[in-house]
Amino acid sequence: MKALNREVIENFQQHVNPGFLEYRKSVTAGGDYGAVEWQASSLNTLVDTQGKEYLDCLGGFGIFNVGHRNPTVVSAVQHQLEKQPLHSQELLDPLRAMLAKTLATLTPGKLKYSFFSNSGTESVEAAIKLAKAYQSARGKFTFIAASGAFHGKSLGALSATAKAAFRKPFMPLLPGFRHVPFGNIDALRTMLSECRKTGDDVAAVILEPIQGEGGVIIPPVGYLPAVRKLCDEFGALLIFDEVQTGMGRTGKMFACEHENVQPDILCLAKALGGGVMPIGATVATEEVFSVLFDNPFLHTTTFGGNPLACAAALATIHVLLEQNLPAQAQQKGQLLVDGFQALKREFPELVVDARGQGLLIAIEFSDNEVGYNFASVMFRQQVLVAGTLNNAKTIRIEPPLTITIEQCEHVLGCARKALQGLSVKQREMIEVEEE
Repeated sequence: MKALNREVIENFQQHVNPGFLEYRKSVTAGGDYGAVEWQASSLNTLVDTQGKEYLDCLGGFGIFNVGHRNPTVVSAVQHQLEKQPLHSQELLDPLRAMLAKTLATLTPGKLKYSFFSNSGTESVEAAIKLAKAYQSARGKFTFIAASGAFHGKSLGALSATAKAAFRKPFMPLLPGFRHVPFGNIDALRTMLSECRKTGDDVAAVILEPIQGEGGVIIPPVGYLPAVRKLCDEFGALLIFDEVQTGMGRTGKMFACEHENVQPDILCLAKALGGGVMPIGATVATEEVFSVLFDNPFLHTTTFGGNPLACAAALATIHVLLEQNLPAQAQQKGQLLVDGFQALKREFPELVVDARGQGLLIAIEFSDNEVGYNFASVMFRQQVLVAGTLNNAKTIRIEPPLTITIEQCEHVLGCARKALQGLSVKQREMIEVEEE
């Protein structure tokens, strides 16, 4: 195992990307740049090559909603693997049909047709193209996204993503994208009005109901219904990117259901494949999706909607519903948020905020260094956490929805111990500076 570790690190250094080793220096011991994971040891834990078991509060950035190697999902994929791993492309594939019908039933409002892909970024790309195809005949080409948004890193999705560091090396991006502050309905109304005045009419507004990589930013109550109303007023489509918030993560099957808001296009991925297979879905109303009816080859993918991925998704939905995991996420999430808010009151010099919805939770620290050190100390206590891509001061807590109450309490205990240690260090540094 030691030899394997050395080989993995060497191969990352020489053939994958040495930057990943530097990025993962918080999960290391003795300067060897990174523990090497080996296998899942239970729904909520994994083991590294040294035999250390970690409680997963990162959840693969939100893919393990039904846990690691959920036996129902694994069994469905194994059975399909024995039958047919990939489809011929020419005959009709039954699992894609079944999954599309299931999503039409499961998703809110008039969402009816699904296009399947392999990732969240691809599901957003499909949504952008679908909106363009629908609105181009109406002379509408502008898209509005939000500051702090993360929608992926392919050129179209990156145009909606809002982090300068990800965008600048690839300029110019797709034209016609504007950004407004998230949660500010007046800013959105102004942008829609100004675009109309200049003839840059808006084709679609794309939003995460809760910003994930932006730092788990929850909009004010009433914001999403107001966005829906504005989109209707200006004839713009509403696209919800629920790649991270969907599939029970926030306490409802989809985050938009908290305020009963129905989009025209819904993007899903991450947890849809149950942590076993990659799959994305772009679900739209019949009116919008019908632009692909005349020529279904306008937007296609070889592997999207393959039998293994569809089997995993159907099994995942089964588990989410049968075990009522969205409700469990709500209950356990509240326990964790209450606990982290108590720690905020206990350590106000370190913790700026603790917030969340369901099991999409963030702890925001006073600066990046404190957040990094917190993640590092939690790792040494064998609890996996990590930062968000667009907000380095924020550490996400995003465990599988199958996490137990006892494990939630263990996480809070480890967090308190980590903060106590960091608080002592900070006081010692202040005393040294004062001397």
